[in-house]
Amino acid sequence: MRLPPPLTLLVLYGALVVIGAGLLKLKPAQALPVTWGEALFTSASAVTVTGLGVIDIGTHLTFLGQAVVMALIQLGGLGLMVFAVLILSALGMPVGLPRQLTLREDLGQASVRDLGKLVRTIALVVATCEGAGALLLAPVFIDDHGFWPGLWHAAFLSVSSFNNAGFSLFPDSLIGYAVDPVVNLVIPALFIVGGLGFAVIADVARQRRWGPLMLHSKLMLIGTAALILWGWGAFAALEWTNPRTLAAWDHGWQRAMVAWFQGVTPRTAGFNTTDTGGMHDSSTFLTITLMLVGGGPTSTAGGIKVTTLICLMLAVVAFFRRSTELHAFGRSIPLEDMLRMTALVSVSMLFVGCATFVILISHDGEFRDLLFEVASAFGTVGMSRGATAELDAIGRTVIIALMFAGRVGPLTLGFFLATRSRPRIRYARGSVFLG
Repeated sequence: MRLPPPLTLLVLYGALVVIGAGLLKLKPAQALPVTWGEALFTSASAVTVTGLGVIDIGTHLTFLGQAVVMALIQLGGLGLMVFAVLILSALGMPVGLPRQLTLREDLGQASVRDLGKLVRTIALVVATCEGAGALLLAPVFIDDHGFWPGLWHAAFLSVSSFNNAGFSLFPDSLIGYAVDPVVNLVIPALFIVGGLGFAVIADVARQRRWGPLMLHSKLMLIGTAALILWGWGAFAALEWTNPRTLAAWDHGWQRAMVAWFQGVTPRTAGFNTTDTGGMHDSSTFLTITLMLVGGGPTSTAGGIKVTTLICLMLAVVAFFRRSTELHAFGRSIPLEDMLRMTALVSVSMLFVGCATFVILISHDGEFRDLLFEVASAFGTVGMSRGATAELDAIGRTVIIALMFAGRVGPLTLGFFLATRSRPRIRYARGSVFLG
C-alpha cells in the first residue's frame, strides 16, 4: 500500500498499540487480572510515552509484562522508523526513499538529507544516556530492593526517564525518593537531555561552541534553561508553605529539592515526588501550562514544543515593535514557519478544549482535575490528580485519542501544512479589524 508518510506513521503506531495490548493480555504477563480496556490504555500510554495509567504496572504485571511496557516505551519514544532504519542498516539493506520520507516525518525534519547521520547519533545518545542512567541509579535501588530487583528498577526508570514516559514500578511514582540526591539529579538529567531533541544534541556535539550552533539549538537551549528556572522558582514560591506538598518537609534544602523536581517534571516527564492532588490551584495551573509547552522537536517529549513558544513570543515582540520580520541571533524566521506554528498552536488548543468539553459531559468531576488529565494526555506527560482511573469508557477513549494525537497528530499536521499549493488566482486585499 502506497500511503503518505504521516498516514503510514498513524498505521504503524496504531498497530503497535494493538500488538502491545495483546502482549499485555497474555497470562505470563499478568500478576493480577488485566482487562482488555486496561491493557489497551496501558499500551497506548506506553507507545505515546505518556505515563498515565489505570493499573499499577508494578503489581499488576509480571517481569514479562513490565518488559513489554519498557519495550513499548523505547519504540514509541524514539520512533518506529528509527528502529527500522537501524535494523536495515545493520543487515546491510538499503533504505529506500519511501522509508526515508516516513523517517523524515517521524523525526520532524524538513528534508531527507543527513537522516542517516541523525539516526546513528540517536542510537549512540540513547545507548550512552540510558546505560549511564541505569548504572548511576542502580546503587540506590539495589540497596533498597536487592541486586536483581534493584537493577531492574534502575534500568526501567532510566529508559522511562530518557523517553519522558513517566512510568514507574512504584505505586506512588517517586515520592519515596523525594529527597534522594541521586534520584533528583540523574532522572531529571535524563529527561531534560531527552527533551532537548536529538538535532540539538548532535549540533552541540559537533560544534562545541555557542557561535556556530544552529538557530534552533540556541533557541532550545535558552528556552529550556528559562523554563527550568521559571518552573522551579514558581513552584517553590507557590507551594513553600503548603503542608500537603513542600511544607511536609522540615528543612529548606529538602523543600528546594522537591520543588526542583516538580518544577522540571511537567515538561512531559510525568514523574512526581509529591502529592499532585494537594497542590494549590495556582500551582496546578502552572503545571498545566508547562505540560502543554513540553520539550523540543525531534525529541522524546511532547507538547507544542519550546521553539513554538519562543516564536510566539518573538511574534508578539515584533508586533509591538511594528516590525515586519521575525529574527533572533542574526537569523530571520520564515513566514511559512510562523504560519505552521500558528496552525499547530490553534489545533492543539482546539484538541484540548474539545476533549475537556466531552469529558466534562461524560464524567461528573472537578473541572481543574479533568483539565489537568487532558493537558497531561495531550502533552504526553503522565502526571495525574487521580481522575484518569475514575473515568468511564468514553473518558478513557478520549484520553487515549489525546495521547495518540499528542504523539502522532502534530506530525500529520506538519505534513499537510508543508504541502505547497500555488494559487492560480490572486484576490485584492481586504481589511479585517482585529482586537
